[in-house]
Amino acid sequence: DTYKGKLKGKIVLLDTVRAVKAHFTPEGTRDADSTLLELADAGMPNQNRRGGGGGNPFRNNPAARTRALLTYRKWQLCQDEGAVAVLNVSPRGDGGNVFVQQATVPMHPDTPFTKRINAYDPKAPEILPQIMVAAEHYDRLIRMMQRGEHPKITMDLDVKWYDPDSSYDVIAEYPGTDPTLKDEVVMIGAHFDSWHGGTGATDNGTGSAVCMEAMRILKTIGAQPKRTIRIGLWSGEEEGLLGSAAYVKAHLGERDGTFMNDPTSVKQLPEADKFDVYFNNDNGSGKVRGVYMQGNDQVRNIFHAWLEPFRDMGAYTLSLNNTGGTDHLSFDAVGLPGFQFIQDPLEYDTRTHHSTMDLWERAQEGDLEQAATIMAAFAYDAAVRDQKFPRKELPGSKTTQGGSSQGTGTGKN
Repeated sequence: DTYKGKLKGKIVLLDTVRAVKAHFTPEGTRDADSTLLELADAGMPNQNRRGGGGGNPFRNNPAARTRALLTYRKWQLCQDEGAVAVLNVSPRGDGGNVFVQQATVPMHPDTPFTKRINAYDPKAPEILPQIMVAAEHYDRLIRMMQRGEHPKITMDLDVKWYDPDSSYDVIAEYPGTDPTLKDEVVMIGAHFDSWHGGTGATDNGTGSAVCMEAMRILKTIGAQPKRTIRIGLWSGEEEGLLGSAAYVKAHLGERDGTFMNDPTSVKQLPEADKFDVYFNNDNGSGKVRGVYMQGNDQVRNIFHAWLEPFRDMGAYTLSLNNTGGTDHLSFDAVGLPGFQFIQDPLEYDTRTHHSTMDLWERAQEGDLEQAATIMAAFAYDAAVRDQKFPRKELPGSKTTQGGSSQGTGTGKN
């Protein structure tokens, strides 16, 4: 009520002051032995876990709902009153770091997950321009206004809209040489798009570079893989695995339900019979420490043997854990082997991930050389195995085809 009739033509600072604390712990770290042991000791992940579904995300948390309702009403007030833009304080990061995600589409807290809309959704309503500001700068603006100053901001906004249903993947391959197996495909990949704060160096220029370097290594040494090795550099990962999901749907299959819900059916296309395995790199610039087996214990002995030559490089951990949020999930979702490497965190969460510091200077050359070497070895090892990779059965699914729900491999190297 205090601000009704007062926001038209204004730039609104929507958040309160954010306290900035001194940093007493290092921002860059490598995985300790205890962390890797915890990953290795992890049991079989719960394959039947459900997401929010269509329900109310605040059903069991009234206090959180109250906070969300206040936030929603503030956004609506700015929109309804004719504000020209909103400034938000970066929720984490300081000392030059600004972390920025997507713009906010105001949603009532009782809106079910299935009805929530992202800012880049074609169905999204018009929303106010939103700018994420460094904590030190945001706090200073507030202090100035509290002392009676009248700061002014000049803003230029230039937006180009791309069709979200289009994918712009980069696909290339190294042909197989075996007359019987050359039509089977081993894939490596990473996403080529990035969030807009920096230049996307560690998310995921590094992963893309690792995969490109792995292919260069194989070509340079004159490798003779039995199966074809294919690289996919995916678009639209940040908006929901759009590029890899489109590739999988077009070539390999699709399933009902979502990644977080129990599948009801999986339909694999004929190409799925010729698909072997997919390896992904997308956790920053850190070197490889092992592999997330994605709940498929049949691959343990295979990966154990493949990692043994790289033990002195620190890569030896195998974890049954799932790891989410990147493109191997598009393959895993339709019952095909898809894996992400365990990587040292370095500064990924503390400085570079979706931030203004995601720049070329934060990439670590030695770590990337190690990761590319392992990626090349894994791609080659998979391409010369006698059998295809063993496939896990999707719980509760009825697989139709197209292809088969289970691979032909025994899991022996």
